[in-house]
Parts: sequence; structure tokens; C-alpha cells
Amino acid sequence: MTELFLAIELDGTGAHPASWRRRDSRAEDLFTGGYWVDAITAAEKAGVDAVFVPDSFGLQPGGPGVTRGVLDAIAISARVAAATHRIGLLPQAPVTHTEPFHLAKAIQSLDFASLGRAGWEVTVSEGPEQAAAFGRKPAQAPAALWQEADEAIEVVTRLWDSWEDDAEIRDVRTGRFIDRDKLHYIDFTGEHFSVQGPSITPRSPQGQPIVAVRAEDAASSAVAARRADLIRIAATDLGSAHVRRAALRTAILAADRDPDAVQVLLDIDIHLADTTAAAQAELAQLDQWAPITTPGPAPRLRHIGTAESLRELLSAVAEAEAADGVVLRPLAAPAALQHLLGTPSARILAADPGPTLRARLGLPRPASRYAAPNTSPGMTAPATFAKGMRS
Repeated sequence: MTELFLAIELDGTGAHPASWRRRDSRAEDLFTGGYWVDAITAAEKAGVDAVFVPDSFGLQPGGPGVTRGVLDAIAISARVAAATHRIGLLPQAPVTHTEPFHLAKAIQSLDFASLGRAGWEVTVSEGPEQAAAFGRKPAQAPAALWQEADEAIEVVTRLWDSWEDDAEIRDVRTGRFIDRDKLHYIDFTGEHFSVQGPSITPRSPQGQPIVAVRAEDAASSAVAARRADLIRIAATDLGSAHVRRAALRTAILAADRDPDAVQVLLDIDIHLADTTAAAQAELAQLDQWAPITTPGPAPRLRHIGTAESLRELLSAVAEAEAADGVVLRPLAAPAALQHLLGTPSARILAADPGPTLRARLGLPRPASRYAAPNTSPGMTAPATFAKGMRS
């Protein structure tokens, strides 16, 4: 049977806005490192391959009745890195109001801290609220946001390559820590960014950490096809997901990339309990406290039931070739993790774990684009490391 890559998205106490009101929510610990360590180590013990950690520069909508406020997703992932051993860590990081130089350094540092388990879910910041928080520019239309994001990903990935793997020589005899001929200025100039580089962080364990993008509309889907290693999709049924995956694979091929080197992950909202009836009753209580009035950019497949029936659904996803993997989105996170942990063979369609996230995905470690023989001049610009700025 086809193996599925199994990921989970941990959105605070859960994706449901009223999840914090459950007795088992641990809402009082939400803004502590301990909450995130416990949640992500539980996911790792349940056999989950990777965790997505949401982030935003805007407060959650819904007023005082919903959880409001978030910790920085990259900081959470760094805190958890030392407490975990196998699970991939994919924090969201918006590009709209963030310099790609800073993002490149942060994700590289996470890759070092996790010994090669880091990824980056690329997001954009929509609306006037987030634009006003920075005061740099007015709110942009989605197409413009994703055009800028496409450019930012190019800058970040070039910076990841700007140190060759063996740039650090640590030669005590000559007193040279680095071989300066193996550091490269990326010399990128685009519509939004002008970045000289190189990075100030050495090339990290994976070389290129994993890039993930949600394909939610035409603009984000185009960027995903050109840039992403993991593409997240939403669909209401497996047939629709199969069609969406096929369309994305066609777009990936049109972008001169190998579709088999990109995995399409299907988002599934879940709530788990001992019985399906109990899961439905608990969801009804959550909806009574705070009904979900807007399903998000696209309606998602839902599973309200038991861990056993969830395994059956995931087997159906694999058999229908609806996706290469799934992202479980618990409506109440502690409850879902408890049931995944408390059920034998919690890992569905287990893959052979590799030492890095790339290895788990079956992706090779890429060589630096600047290390090709006889094509890349050494670093001949002045010695000062020039950080990139927006154009």
C-alpha cells in the first residue's frame, strides 16, 4: 500500500475557536514552552512525521470569546528541537513584512538546532490590520502578496546556498576559520528585494530546509508549483482532492520540476473520542460555545470519530491517490493527541524514518548552486557581509 506522509498542525489549543474552554485544553499553559514541548513530543511518540506550527502578525478574529494571541512559531520550534529526535518542525513565517535575510538565518538556525529536521511554511500577511502594525506599506491584493513571496523564496534559497558545504575549514595552523572562496554573494535584484549576501550562517544540515506552501488560490498555487517541496491543499472529498493533486502535478511539470519530488498534503480537520457518538457530542458542545461561521479559504474534509476510523480514512486517502500525505488539524489538540497516543499502531502506513526531514520525504540533499565546478567565482566583493534590504 502507498505510504502516506503524516503531519499534524497544532493551532494553539485546537483549530476550533472554543477549544480552550474544554477541561483538558491546558489553555492556562498555552503561552509556556512546556505546553508546546508536551504537545509536539506527544505527536512524535504517536509516530507523526512532521508538525506545522501556525503563526500570524494579526490577532485571531472572533472577539474575546476565542483564543487570542500567538507565540512566534520559529521560537516555539527552536524550543522543541532539543526535546525531540525524529519529528520534522515546520513553523509558519510570513514574508510580507519580514526581510528574507532574517528568515533565511532563522530557518537555517532551526535546521542546525534540530539536526536537519527544519522546514518553513511560507505565508503572506493580508489585510489592513497587519499592514498597519508595520506601517511600511498599504495592504496588498493576494496576487501582489504572492508575487512578493515568490521573490522572497528565491532570495532565501539563494542565501541557504551562499556558503558551500566545506566553507568552514577551521585551519588552526594558518588561522583561517573559513575559506572565503567558498562564500558567495547572491547578487539578487528584483521588484521587491535587492540582496547581496552572503548569509552569515553556514550551510545547514539539509542544505536546503523544506519549503511548504498552501495552494489556496491561483496565485499561491502558482508559487507552490514553482517553489514548494510540500504543497498543502483543502478538499471536501477524496475525489476532489485527487483532481486537485493531479492539476498541481501538471503545474509542477510545466514549471520544469519533477512532480515525484513534490508531495501534496491534504488537510483534514479531526476530532477524536472513544466513540463516534462521543466525538459528535463533543463537537456539538464546541459549536454551541463558539460556532465556526467561516470555514477558511476553502472547506476541508472532516473526520469526527475515533482513532481507528481515522486510520481507515487515511488508508482510503492512500488507495484513492488523493494525496501523498495528510495534515491532521485537531479541533481540540490535547484530546486528539491523547487518542492518537492511546491507540495501538497509532502510526498509519509507517514510513522508514530517516535522520533528516528531507530523508523522510525521500528527497536528496541538494548541492549548493554556487559550488558547480568552473562556474562559480569566489567571493571577490569586499569582506563586509552585506545584509539585503527591500528594493
